[in-house]
Amino acid sequence: MKNVTDSFVSLGHWPSAGSFGFNTDILATNPINLSVVLGVLIFFGKGVLSDLLDNRKQRILNTIRNSEELREGAIEQLEKARSRLRKVETEAEQFRVNGYSEIEREKLNLINSTYKTLEQLENYKNETIQFEQQRAINQVRQRVFQQALQGALGTLNSCLNNELHLRTISANIGMLGTMKEITD
Repeated sequence: MKNVTDSFVSLGHWPSAGSFGFNTDILATNPINLSVVLGVLIFFGKGVLSDLLDNRKQRILNTIRNSEELREGAIEQLEKARSRLRKVETEAEQFRVNGYSEIEREKLNLINSTYKTLEQLENYKNETIQFEQQRAINQVRQRVFQQALQGALGTLNSCLNNELHLRTISANIGMLGTMKEITD
């Protein structure tokens, strides 16, 4: 590194008559060098810098446009989602209302069918009771009839002798014969 700086220092000691050299006086040469460098940079770098800035500006504008399009798309999707939500909420409300009315209808149907079933059971019970009563009455009648018949037979057997018995049979046969002649 020392050799490089020594070479620059030795360049500064060249004689100035008709030659090109470096001025090592920092205070005198720095503003001039800076202005030359800046002038060269501005002259040659203006197009490159302008192109870089234009590209950057276009990218920023494209990004802003894309962001706006995405924002509009997101707003559109949000509105669609909101409308779907409103639609689903109204359908849910209808299902809820219909569900309650359906539940009430089913409840009334169940109550009505239960009442009908109870009425049928009551009718069956009444019919069964009447049937059993009629059966009991018929059984009592048969018993009474059998007892009356046995009593009458007992009375007849004790009161009838052979002659009375034969006369009764003859009279009954005569009545049957008369009835047969009438029907013929």
